[in-house]
Amino acid sequence: MLRRFCSYYRYYKGLFALDMIAALVSSLLSLFTPAIVRYILSTALPARMFINIIWLLIAIVVIYLLQAAATYIRIKWGHYLGVYMENRMRSELFSHLQELSFSYFDRTKTGTIMSRITNDLFNIAEVAHHCPEDFLISVATIVGAYVLMFSFSWKLALVSVIPLPVMLVYGIIFNHRLKERNRAIRRTIAEVNVAAENSIQGIREVKSYSREKLQEKKFNASNTELKTSREKMYQTMAFYQTGIGFMRDFYYFMTIAGGIILIALSEVEVYDLVTFLLYVSVVLPPIDRLINFTEQFTQGMASFERFTEILDIKPQITDREDAVPLAVKDGSIEFSDVSFSYEGDDGREQVIEHLSLSIPGGTKAALVGESGAGKSTIVSLLGRFYERQGGSITIDGVDIDSVTQKSLHESIGFVQQNVFLFDATIRENLRYGRVDATDEEMWEALRNANLYDFVASLPKGLDTEVGERGTRLSGGQKQRLSIARIFLKDPKILIFDEATSSLDTESEKLIQEAFDRLSKGRTSIVIAHRLSTIKDSDIIFVIDKGMVKESGTHQELLDKQGLYYKLYSLKD
Repeated sequence: MLRRFCSYYRYYKGLFALDMIAALVSSLLSLFTPAIVRYILSTALPARMFINIIWLLIAIVVIYLLQAAATYIRIKWGHYLGVYMENRMRSELFSHLQELSFSYFDRTKTGTIMSRITNDLFNIAEVAHHCPEDFLISVATIVGAYVLMFSFSWKLALVSVIPLPVMLVYGIIFNHRLKERNRAIRRTIAEVNVAAENSIQGIREVKSYSREKLQEKKFNASNTELKTSREKMYQTMAFYQTGIGFMRDFYYFMTIAGGIILIALSEVEVYDLVTFLLYVSVVLPPIDRLINFTEQFTQGMASFERFTEILDIKPQITDREDAVPLAVKDGSIEFSDVSFSYEGDDGREQVIEHLSLSIPGGTKAALVGESGAGKSTIVSLLGRFYERQGGSITIDGVDIDSVTQKSLHESIGFVQQNVFLFDATIRENLRYGRVDATDEEMWEALRNANLYDFVASLPKGLDTEVGERGTRLSGGQKQRLSIARIFLKDPKILIFDEATSSLDTESEKLIQEAFDRLSKGRTSIVIAHRLSTIKDSDIIFVIDKGMVKESGTHQELLDKQGLYYKLYSLKD
């Protein structure tokens, strides 16, 4: 895992080298000042070498300036390194997500995916920048400082080093506990937000059922848990900061006490004690870096592991090496002995079983049946959004497995019950049908979709924002906009999946007119909730438990007085 993480540095070798060199230079420069001060106090000042002292003081200022320059480079370009790696990983992850099959998104929550794209990658970027830098600075500074300190006085160095291991272990343990408390707070805040959001979004239901007190009780429970989590966090913070502060003071105390004793024993000079106190101030910041390093590294590697988990998921549906573009002519569709089952937590659930049906090119076919019969799954298999377990599906006699998915999807236009519109303008949503569509073509598509007058009446016309998921449009307007989008796409095969089931009669009529206009000269498949809307279909397939139970025209099926007759009598 670590080797895989480090492999991303190869794209930015120059930046990584610059960051590491700046960190190393900054660390080494910090060691010179105490040594120069020691030389001034031990040699230059007693000998009254005032010119040398002036030059040495100037050298200290130069060292500070060089440290400042190294720090600037380290902070700026080091963060750039993390940002560039994060950007590459995010693009790689998003591109991979586009390739994954529907089955992955069926079983993975959107919030989980978004967390990988945002929070996890931010943690990885922080690790990519800070961890190598912090580790190098800490080790170089501490080792370098103690090499010099032991060369000046190994006895005083031994005394001063005593608190360091205890300080490091204490800091790591309590820093980990503090991070755990913070994570618990974030989880609790999320629960508070969910409780508040549910109550606010469902305020009409809350009031209509007089459940204000119930919602207050639920919210207060989450709010109390948040208060408790914060109390625990601040208690841990008090222990951590008090303990680490005491140990910092004790570090100074051990150095001062040891220095005083050794001075009294004539083992060291006063200037050695001053030098060591300066080195203590140099060593303490790297100790803090090492304390944070362990937690940040662990958290970053956990985030990287979650990132790679997604990258390692292979698309269930891929193009064959010899796949060719699909060229639809008549648009005839053939399902032969097709079987399919969804993979769930409790194993596989059989949805389609040995299904066979034939739709001649240019005809209007309808799929009817109870909810859960498998109608939507059938059209999803036609688009190869799921991989069947058996049988074959052909378009114009060509197996859909032998063609590229891109050409297959370009040949089919879906109008679904739950239309998804992007949070953008009408123009941008229409151009999903064809990216190079002109304004004239878009207005013509809107006219064919019975939406021209509405869009023309808007102050901004095509540049009107539709809102998130199209919230600024009614259900019927969204459906007609999606149909206009299909007009621009101009596919050879149409699928109309219960697109009018939740609309009023007037909207349904406008959409039906638009669909009839769109379906002329194309093969179309309609999944209908209201059976009265598919009376004029050339062929109707009655689906039950993933199998075709009956087929024929509307009148033929009524005359049979079978399952279709029963459904038609109940629903219409």
